[in-house]
Amino acid sequence: MNRVFQILGIGMLALASVQAEDRLAFFDAKVLPLLQSRCYECHSHEKKIKGGLALDSKTGWQAGGDNGAVIVPGNPKQSHLIQAVHYTNPEMEMPPKGRLAADEIAILEQWVSMGAPDSRVKKTAVSSARVIDFEEGKKFWAFRPVHAEKPPEVGHQEWPLDPVDRFILAALEAKDMLPSPDADAYTWLRRVTLDLTGLPPAPEEAAHFDGSASARAAVVERLLQSRAFGERWARHWLDLVGYADQIGTSNNVFAEHAWRYRDYVIAAFNSDKPFNRFIREQIAGDLLPAKTPQERAANITATGFLVLGDVEIVAVDKLKMEHDLVDQQVSKIGTAFLGMTLGCVRCHDHKFDPISQADYYAIAGMLRSTDATYKTDNGVWSSVNKTELPETAAEKAEREVRLVANDTRIREWETELELADREKTALQGQIAKAAKDAKPALEKKRDEAAARIKTLNSRIEHAKFFAPVAPKAFAVHDREKPADMRITIRGNPYALGDSVKRGALRVASWADFPAIPAGQSGRLQLADWVADARNPLTARVTVNRIWQKLFGEGLVRSVDYFGVRGEPPTHPELLDYLAERFMKNGWSQKQLIRELVLSRAYRMSSANNATAAAKDPDNRLLWRMNRQRLDAEAIRDSMLAISGGLASSVGGPALPLEFPENVTSLSPKAVNPPAFAFKKMRPVHDFERTIYLPVIRTAAQPGSAKLRDVFDFTQPAQIAGRRAETAVPTQALFLLNSDLVRARATETARRLAAEESNVGARLEALWLRVLSRPISSAEREDALRFLESMPADKSWVELCHALLSSNEFLLRL
Repeated sequence: MNRVFQILGIGMLALASVQAEDRLAFFDAKVLPLLQSRCYECHSHEKKIKGGLALDSKTGWQAGGDNGAVIVPGNPKQSHLIQAVHYTNPEMEMPPKGRLAADEIAILEQWVSMGAPDSRVKKTAVSSARVIDFEEGKKFWAFRPVHAEKPPEVGHQEWPLDPVDRFILAALEAKDMLPSPDADAYTWLRRVTLDLTGLPPAPEEAAHFDGSASARAAVVERLLQSRAFGERWARHWLDLVGYADQIGTSNNVFAEHAWRYRDYVIAAFNSDKPFNRFIREQIAGDLLPAKTPQERAANITATGFLVLGDVEIVAVDKLKMEHDLVDQQVSKIGTAFLGMTLGCVRCHDHKFDPISQADYYAIAGMLRSTDATYKTDNGVWSSVNKTELPETAAEKAEREVRLVANDTRIREWETELELADREKTALQGQIAKAAKDAKPALEKKRDEAAARIKTLNSRIEHAKFFAPVAPKAFAVHDREKPADMRITIRGNPYALGDSVKRGALRVASWADFPAIPAGQSGRLQLADWVADARNPLTARVTVNRIWQKLFGEGLVRSVDYFGVRGEPPTHPELLDYLAERFMKNGWSQKQLIRELVLSRAYRMSSANNATAAAKDPDNRLLWRMNRQRLDAEAIRDSMLAISGGLASSVGGPALPLEFPENVTSLSPKAVNPPAFAFKKMRPVHDFERTIYLPVIRTAAQPGSAKLRDVFDFTQPAQIAGRRAETAVPTQALFLLNSDLVRARATETARRLAAEESNVGARLEALWLRVLSRPISSAEREDALRFLESMPADKSWVELCHALLSSNEFLLRL
């Protein structure tokens, strides 16, 4: 009884025996008028709902606000509402305009202590709710089943080379328009080489290309079979992953295994892995059977798709961190595979599309039944799950050889360390006994010994931390006890609603979601649903992304959003024709790309036509090829290729963690997790393709990778299927003043001088090397006058620099 007195106060004894109706009468007489007069101004549907908290209904305070539950019935001390009116927290003082009187606070405390009775049972937090008619929603073009129609008849029968061309030409003829003439052979060769590999054609390729149909087919086949193809197209996919070599954004924590996912994607594109298999591996690769250790390792690595985004691993609130990661995973699956925005559905039904909050939690339940992070021993820090990968016998034997060598080095350093410690101790004793004039030399030797000790300790700590171990990848696995997930009210993990059965988007489904076996998350069933040919979104979204990379604009221009507020397809019949052909051809991306780049539509010139532009200024009917500015990777890699400095690579770790000075906090007793600091780069970094360079979230990109920040690189805290194409002064200034561009111009000039002594031949070689076409007579005359205007040792470098900064080089025409 004494405890009741301490917690509730003497006045609460009488209330303990009050009947339910008396408690409601107390609410109506005392509490409701107080809420109306002092709280509704900021927390009601008729005025405003500050902080996401509505107090004009019972369901409003039950749902809580942006910071969670505000009332814990029966417990005033744990109720944020009571804390707020007591002004105990300067950041949470309510009402903000003036503190409640003591008797008013007492009323609220009594009410909460009673269990917060509320007579407003008929009122709801939302006055009206949108009822989603899923069957009606399925009538929208994006949710209809894919249905390919026969390619249309056209008037100009000689123009089409592929059925794709018939769809383009028919739409133009319907508007009394004609497609642009073919681009010249040089332009087509540079276009297709840049599109497929992100590199320009070699000068000898440009010089000998005859533009025939057989020559074009041979070029395309060579490009598709090159390693450069996967290096180019993998980067497109990484933009949809939020890939980086850093975990989260706090303290520069290195993601030392992220490169395995990057290399997996490159290999997937180069091997032409069927895209439906690519989907299954990334969502549920750990649950798929494998015939070999290599296949098993690839399947596990593929699930890095779910965890290589911007995971905030330093969050104190681990439940919120978990829900935020699940939200990121749901959003990523929605954007990358389905072309739908799902993040907003965490808190409410989609405002425009026929997607309910229950649909979101149906998918989220499978991802919350999946382990993706774990708590570390470093304070509040978490980390991304790491899974050991299977090894072949040869790989294991090779690793054991490296381990023996590493252990040998450590023992040698430990011996040196012991000697250095002895030397330092002896010198310290000598210094104490030495005469004043003898001490400077002894102190110098002692300091040198101390420096050796510091270096050796660093080397030993580094070697032990990075000792060869079985390979690992950032990956996910099913939880021990998978379960359905409850709706979180307004996305607040502490305000829970109904439980939702795991499943998928109903508007895009053709049957009931399959039963999930006991003890499984359901990710395998989700992967099958996404990759099913009956899914109305997946194939359409995929072929549209490929079209956009090749033609500059998607058939659906809002490439990441196929919903009601997105743009409708400019050629809906063509979109479905491509989607169906893509699936019938085994979901082969290479086959689709091959067909598209050999089409007549892809051959068109990008030159303007005033008459056509007047009818279709945005080129929605594709009467010409769209010009595109090269992206950051293509600019840098092309400069390296042109100057002869591009180094080949087979992948591997991007971060130079092999240098002890680049890593910190390696001690097991450290408060913070191991982190990186770029104090030393590998020499090869300045010459490797950009995809192999470290990708950092929290700082300017290191070394020559800084060009990415200038030319619209998709920041890795975001995902985007299409990059921005800005034209700002900083880009021109970068091209004029960058050491990178100057070095490439200098090396290009040096190579040309070594290869061609004749000025005319050297100019011809320069134009073929940089612009992939012969120099014109007018350009030759201008170039010669320019070369004569300054000393020979500078003129060629300046001319090369000018071409590498020119619009023609920066544009894919």
